[in-house]
Amino acid sequence: MDKKALISISSAQKESKEDKIEVVTPGKFYKEEDTYYAVYDETEISGMEGTTTTLQIWPNKLSLVRIGTTSAKMEFEKNSPCTTLYNTPYGMLEIKIETNDLKVEVGDGGGEISVNYNMSIAGQKPQNTELQIKIKS
Repeated sequence: MDKKALISISSAQKESKEDKIEVVTPGKFYKEEDTYYAVYDETEISGMEGTTTTLQIWPNKLSLVRIGTTSAKMEFEKNSPCTTLYNTPYGMLEIKIETNDLKVEVGDGGGEISVNYNMSIAGQKPQNTELQIKIKS
């Protein structure tokens, strides 16, 4: 199963509706063993052109892996904080992620993922963020 897919990603910080980012992009969607994968290339709009993003999707966990001009591995799992290095063309940042809520409703035809998390960059005040992902294959 390796299908073409339309992947929609919406990210918004709770304190500021102006910081909402929405991207709809073609990609591919497939399953290996018990894990679903959604893979897409970042665009100039996201500011990460030259980066490939892979979403690894399990019933209770989501990993977002970026490789290219920007690289990082961000893990979202309730009650399991994640600290990672986010490598950008402008330098490396330490990011801490604490997942408040994760809803995964994904099957062979695609589905939806909703994540509410707090993220702090380099020890700054955490920002509460909502991430919505829709996959249509």
